[in-house]
Amino acid sequence: MNISIAGSALLALATLVLPASTLAAIRLVPVATGLSSPLFVGNAGDNSHRLFIVERPGVIRVLQPGGTTPTTYLDIRSRIVSGGERGLLGLAFHPQYISNARFFVFYTRTGDGALVVAEYRASADPNVADPAEAVLLVIPHPGNTNHNGGMLAFGRDGFLYIGVGDGGGSNDPPNNAQNINVHLGKILRIDIDPPAGSGVAYLSPPTNPFHGVTPGRDEIFAFGMRNPWRFSFDRVTGQQWVGDVGQGAREEVDTPIVAGGNYGWRVYEGFRCTDLDTQLCQPGNYTLPAFEYAHSSGRCSLTGGYAYRGAQLVVRDGNYLFADYCTGEIFEWDGATQTLLLDTAMNISSFGEDENGELYVVDLNGTVSQIVKVAPCAFQITPRGEAVAASSGTFSATVVTATGCDWSSASNDSWIRVTSGATGRGPGTVTYDVDANPSSSPRTGSLTIADGGQQFIVSQSGVAAGCTSATPARLVVCAEPGRGQSAPRRRGRIAAPTRVASPAIPRRAPGGPALSRVTGH
Repeated sequence: MNISIAGSALLALATLVLPASTLAAIRLVPVATGLSSPLFVGNAGDNSHRLFIVERPGVIRVLQPGGTTPTTYLDIRSRIVSGGERGLLGLAFHPQYISNARFFVFYTRTGDGALVVAEYRASADPNVADPAEAVLLVIPHPGNTNHNGGMLAFGRDGFLYIGVGDGGGSNDPPNNAQNINVHLGKILRIDIDPPAGSGVAYLSPPTNPFHGVTPGRDEIFAFGMRNPWRFSFDRVTGQQWVGDVGQGAREEVDTPIVAGGNYGWRVYEGFRCTDLDTQLCQPGNYTLPAFEYAHSSGRCSLTGGYAYRGAQLVVRDGNYLFADYCTGEIFEWDGATQTLLLDTAMNISSFGEDENGELYVVDLNGTVSQIVKVAPCAFQITPRGEAVAASSGTFSATVVTATGCDWSSASNDSWIRVTSGATGRGPGTVTYDVDANPSSSPRTGSLTIADGGQQFIVSQSGVAAGCTSATPARLVVCAEPGRGQSAPRRRGRIAAPTRVASPAIPRRAPGGPALSRVTGH
């Protein structure tokens, strides 16, 4: 595919800030394991603080607060064709679920693979759903099994938003995303609270851009999407964030999503014209992404996330978290820069949010984990330095830090050599050798140990009167009084090993540069 650029100024938004070290800003704490291809986790907003986990084969499980073993809330496997990008894909609870017990699912239907949005209700047992189904919307999806979309979420306006993929196939051959007469490749918006007795399952809000006599499908809110696999609403501002999975070169996040907005696919992939419809490559006609990133270093598929609003201050309030499905990297967007927070071995299929605004990561391989903050790593070096005799010797220093904190050590002088502990994680030891001093003058050298570049000073005495250095540098030869020259002393100090107070060493604050390193691919 030929690629042209839609304006050089826009490319600055594609920059990824990569880490200067491997220190993690966040960590993941598993809350549920042993799941079957989980694709989503969310909450019911009913003050129960339960988590609801969507499994691709067609099961929703409920996890009680503080629990570790989720139980079955709904099992609709018989209705679903599952595998690859098909299955039970989305879940959203009615804003008044606490009083009406209504919730909604998005799945691919067995038989023809059509996309179905359906309504269910909780039973008299709040931890078990009633299996009776009311279908709201069926979207034909012929020809391909991929690019189904699958996200459901309620906006602050009380309407249900639905993310629908372009129908699959490379480069959207039917150009569904730009066709306002089909639902594919769109963000849909419907009102699932029609007046009683109306006889309809839902209404299209009159503020939808193609409502009524205006050409286009009434349900469409925004178009030009390739595969809006995961989107979310900022719980404070109501702003919608859409992670739209790219084709072969770019991944993009779109925000805000506005009524009637055209977000570019298949004319644009990210900020770049695909040249599939070269004559249409006029950037002013489209709403281009908030940011993008390239398929480099193994990255290939964006998993959209959430603007963080939790009280635990895992990241800065309002910053957006997202991931790459292929690399397992979790990133943060602060409005200007994409920063790597954590590199995992996961296939991150989704993020989720609990009632307190804390965020979770869903690993397709079977786990759901909460994102928690890692306190900045602090390091204490014991001793702070070493005073040694002129003879050669082997010495060590202890690194005291928290488990998971990475560090390194290096000599700054040729006569000091690190023999073990060049790198470490958590508490550890640096071992180093010191060569014999060939001069009668004392000398001072150093090692740099741990994050922040703390200087570990080694002060070595000069050769005493009557002693000379020999080759190799690890020998000191001394003459005993009244006698001839003694035998060489190897790898030893003149006196018994003694640690003396080292010179004051300026302490540097721990820390360092901020760390900077889905589905429907």
